[in-house]
Amino acid sequence: QVQLMESGGGSVQAGGSLRLSCAGSGNTVTVFCMAWFRQAPGKEREGVVIVEGDGGISYADSVNGRFTVSKDNAKNTLFLQMNSLRPEDSAMYYCATTTFKRCNWSDGWYKTWGQGTQVTVSS
Repeated sequence: QVQLMESGGGSVQAGGSLRLSCAGSGNTVTVFCMAWFRQAPGKEREGVVIVEGDGGISYADSVNGRFTVSKDNAKNTLFLQMNSLRPEDSAMYYCATTTFKRCNWSDGWYKTWGQGTQVTVSS
């Protein structure tokens, strides 16, 4: 059974940076679609970045230019470098995967989720 575990969340001031990690079991991170989602209190879960199995990457407009996703295939780990953080970036961040190489921005596409890591950005 595929498992994902996020880490790296925390509290920072606006303009600061955080680096999230998502460690996967097996070869999930290297082969299949991976994504980062986030959910703030009272809001719907939204996609942050999707990483296709062939390496294609798409960012949400709200984070494009500030967030960067990367992989360490040897460690089967997905990273999310978040710079120039804003209070509106505050949310629980989740990594997710599915059994397909193609991604989708709908959270219903994803079958396996991590437990989440909290990011809080103060103004």
